[in-house]
Amino acid sequence: MNVDDFPPWFFRIIALAFGLIWGSFLNVVIYRVPRGMSVVRPGSTCPACGKPIRAWHNIPVLGYLLLGGKASCCKAKLSPRYPLVEAIGGILALAILETVVFRLGPSTSLARGLAVFVADLALALALTAAAFIDLEHMYLPDTITIGGAILGLATSSFRGLSFLESLLGAAVGFGIVWLPFVVIYSKVRGKVGMGMGDAKLLALAGAWFGWGGALFVLGAGAIQGTIATLLVLLFRGKIEEPEAVKREREEIQKELEAMSPEDRAAAEKELAEDPLSEEAGEGVGQARIAFGPFLILATIECLLLGRDVLGMYLAWIDTP
Repeated sequence: MNVDDFPPWFFRIIALAFGLIWGSFLNVVIYRVPRGMSVVRPGSTCPACGKPIRAWHNIPVLGYLLLGGKASCCKAKLSPRYPLVEAIGGILALAILETVVFRLGPSTSLARGLAVFVADLALALALTAAAFIDLEHMYLPDTITIGGAILGLATSSFRGLSFLESLLGAAVGFGIVWLPFVVIYSKVRGKVGMGMGDAKLLALAGAWFGWGGALFVLGAGAIQGTIATLLVLLFRGKIEEPEAVKREREEIQKELEAMSPEDRAAAEKELAEDPLSEEAGEGVGQARIAFGPFLILATIECLLLGRDVLGMYLAWIDTP
């Protein structure tokens, strides 16, 4: 069977439902992964009182609306992030269906179309979780960045890349961040300009879209990050660290105070390599900004619009 054997609305309904369901699971990932908790057990619980959430209260988006944005057990106010992430999951699933799967060609087998859809959606959803984690905790989980790069290498043929082209893209993506912003910048300024998580994220982009895709993601991410930073400074006047980062630093300090002098010295030596272990300095130049979300946004843009953007560029340079 081929993709065109079924009406488009059939795939759209399935894709939307699939994206919403997995978007709901992303909320579990975003909350639990930074806390070192299992994303499998226990089942969904109220973030305020810890009571299990009933299945019909956990329906994506609709459950939040029916409950009026409050937990049914203790009436605690629920973050609007929950329905937002769920809606993003549904939108991404539809976008991948429209911009990738439906453009594979009329003779595309159902199996190939499904494989491409699942792989691309897995990437988009994982990156969405990573973006929210980075915004709140200013770190990118290796399970997403390295795992996503491995998935990109394994599915390189889906995007017309050879394994070697994908591997080269990953190496270039990692290198264009690691060498200038981690190695050289740290020697000049005494601190890293970008984190290793960003380097791994660019390696993921290179594994999926080749070295050209990695360069696009870095450039587009930098432009969008700069615009967002200027807007924050314009409307808020300053850039502050996330509250979660401040709390984690305080918790670490309490743990250090409870240690023996020898253990504390060893722990402080290890923490010295982590730029988040100290408060950010005063001034715009000392502010810490989570760059990962902007790289992630550019990566998803490359996934959905990369062929169109490249086509426009090639048409432009060929114009006499």
